[in-house]
Amino acid sequence: MKKLLFVIFFIAPGYLLMAQPGAARDTTWKKEYRETATRINDLVHTKLDAKFDYSKSHMNGKVWITLKPHFYTTDSLTLDAKGMDIHKVALVKGTAIKDLKYNYDNRQLRIRLDKNYNADEAYTVYIDYTAKPNELEVKGSAAINDAKGLYFINPKGEEKDKPTQIWTQGETEATSVWCPTIDKPNQKTTQEMYLTVPAKYVTLSNGKLMSQKKNADDTRTDYWKMDLPNAPYLFFMGVGDYAIIKDSWKGKEVNYYVEKEYASVARKIFGLTPEMIGFFSKFTGVDYPWVKYAQITGRDYVSGAMENTTATLHGSSAQQDARQLTDGNRWESVVAHELFHQWFGDYVTAESWSNITMNESFANYSETLWDEYKYGKDAGDAQNFGDMQGYLGSNSAKKDLVRFYYSDKEDVFDAVSYNKGGRILHMLRNYVGNEAFSKALNLYLTTNKFKSGEPQQLRLAFEEITGRDLNWFWNQWYYGSGHPKLDINYSYDDVAKKARVIVNQTQADKTFKLPVAVDIYNGANKVRYQVWAKNKVDTFYFDAAQKPDLVNFDADKILLAEKKENKTLEEYIHQYKYAGNYLDRREAIDFISKKQDDPRAVDLLKLALKDKYNGLRNFAIGKVDLKKDNVKQATESILVDLAKNDPERSTKAAAIAKLGELKNTAYITVFKTAVNDSSYTVSGNALEALSEIDNTAAFNEAKRLSAVPAKGKLNSVITNILIKSGDESLAETVLNTFEKTPFGQAKLDLVESIGDFLGKSKNTDLVKKGVDVITKFRDAVPEAFKGQTDPFINSFVLKGLLNKKTAAGLKEQADYIKSKIPEEDKRGF
Repeated sequence: MKKLLFVIFFIAPGYLLMAQPGAARDTTWKKEYRETATRINDLVHTKLDAKFDYSKSHMNGKVWITLKPHFYTTDSLTLDAKGMDIHKVALVKGTAIKDLKYNYDNRQLRIRLDKNYNADEAYTVYIDYTAKPNELEVKGSAAINDAKGLYFINPKGEEKDKPTQIWTQGETEATSVWCPTIDKPNQKTTQEMYLTVPAKYVTLSNGKLMSQKKNADDTRTDYWKMDLPNAPYLFFMGVGDYAIIKDSWKGKEVNYYVEKEYASVARKIFGLTPEMIGFFSKFTGVDYPWVKYAQITGRDYVSGAMENTTATLHGSSAQQDARQLTDGNRWESVVAHELFHQWFGDYVTAESWSNITMNESFANYSETLWDEYKYGKDAGDAQNFGDMQGYLGSNSAKKDLVRFYYSDKEDVFDAVSYNKGGRILHMLRNYVGNEAFSKALNLYLTTNKFKSGEPQQLRLAFEEITGRDLNWFWNQWYYGSGHPKLDINYSYDDVAKKARVIVNQTQADKTFKLPVAVDIYNGANKVRYQVWAKNKVDTFYFDAAQKPDLVNFDADKILLAEKKENKTLEEYIHQYKYAGNYLDRREAIDFISKKQDDPRAVDLLKLALKDKYNGLRNFAIGKVDLKKDNVKQATESILVDLAKNDPERSTKAAAIAKLGELKNTAYITVFKTAVNDSSYTVSGNALEALSEIDNTAAFNEAKRLSAVPAKGKLNSVITNILIKSGDESLAETVLNTFEKTPFGQAKLDLVESIGDFLGKSKNTDLVKKGVDVITKFRDAVPEAFKGQTDPFINSFVLKGLLNKKTAAGLKEQADYIKSKIPEEDKRGF
């Protein structure tokens, strides 16, 4: 499906907003078996003629659907068709059509065919209909916050700062809101799309643009053709005023559709796509199979991104300006994720939502593969570790990866299907070896191309390539739940001359079978052993003439597990210096951060501040405790050098923020210089640090910088400084900035600040306008977050503001604020 973005927001003391796949509800344990959809009829070809009514947000459609009975003779056809007006249903007979009888319940269209059809007989039905997505009652989820399939964005042009667009979101089963079909992932069909749109707009759909025809009414009809079969949920239509940036891979079109103001930076956002296509083609042994690859952005998108075949849709957050991109392309992993779906999800599709791991786990793991290939092993390991923490923190240990029991199909789009599944693939790759892993993926893809698949087919491919029975691995990880929790103890028997490792699996419900590498270090010399931990308690002995400097269990740092180890400070220092993996070094930095009174720990912290990988430099910076004089003395000069000279903007920004903790006027020049950095994060951190030591200078800089719209950290710091100034002449700037700030932590932080700002004002018009801005934001928050944002805004911000106005005797203001608080939140007034 889409790339899902795990987000944690700390709103205020006592408030934590957390959104991740599956977080909105946990109804997984309703015991209802979800079987793969029965195939009575098979889709063969879909031809759609679509015209859009922008005034009503309707689509007038005509569709010709060719089908065959799957195996058994049938005289009927059931199509998914949600919330439509059905005008005509007929059978196509050459150039003639014959009306067919049907029943329609607003969800499914049940058609009586003209006769019994055998499996070798194709037939075509014609349906004339109107799709009315905004009039259909549907509910979304944490994964997709809406499910109406077809979206008209600002269709009448009434919102001045928002473009007019149309886009579709088919997964899970919402294509049938705008195109009658058998809306199941185990169906595949070729397509033709005729899209009639205002001539000023461009279109995008699956396959190749075959022709464009200008019409007399200032519209144009674009004809898109998809010769290779794909699942209905991957159908796509996109319409809008876009710039199209053209690229290519091996002669195939690779295009980027962006809003025109982002045309100059489109290649910086999406320009690695051809290289990604080449890498994934080589890794899988399957050249990119489709006729073209395009990526388009959509306003008000209901998820992160969606891998429609040949036409990926990204949320507008993908669009970053040049200054944002100096911090790195935050969307690069999403680009990789959605692209890899063109193999795992589109070329071979999960046969049911229970088996969504066959799509999402692979797409998730592609982010690690890409980072490792492009930026080195540390970057890949960092991505892998971050995704593992996303799963471990999701409270999902009771959920199977392959989920045959769930309440709603949306429930399976969670940290298990994505993060855990990706880490399982990482372990599998380590176990069988990189070459065997790639060959097995190739076998799975080529065997099941243009069809659907499930994990057992993947197992058979791996067994065919490796010659090993892998049922134990699939049963444990694919058809089981949870993860190991390991208590690992190291000791040395000086008499027996043996190193001992005791591994205790402390999880309650089961015991895992774990192939593990153990490295024994003496100085830089390493000896590796392979062991299997498969009991509640396992004890391993290794010959060692002297006490090793380090025994490193899970030496490749590959296990999906929670681990507790009894290593000493000296052992962690050795691990950092000699074991060398990203996680080896990260674990060591984390351990020494708790020992900063020890000179040995501080020495290693100084070394970590200069780590070769910027992610670990950032991690080390965050761990520096400048309240300790010995640490300050040892690290301050290094931090200054990083703040001035580090080549990575993220590290420079982190160092500036850390120096800001000192509130030392000696660094005013450093901060004033960095305020003008092209990076929003560097500039924002510098301005924030400056505000701690020179309010006047910071206020003047904030006023100067506010003349040009800013984003990210700089935007939030500027706004907070202007708010804290209490200067009501800046209120318009503050409120406009807030309204233009995208949903996220920065905007949530500003809600409280704006509430404080309004609390000090006696200007009734200003207070009313500010309250309107806050409540407009509250009402627009995606449904998945409302259970947490509404109490914060209503009970914390607005009630707090109401109490201030009541105490000040400002009745008109108080009454207005009270009118904006929902009745259920007015208790206690």
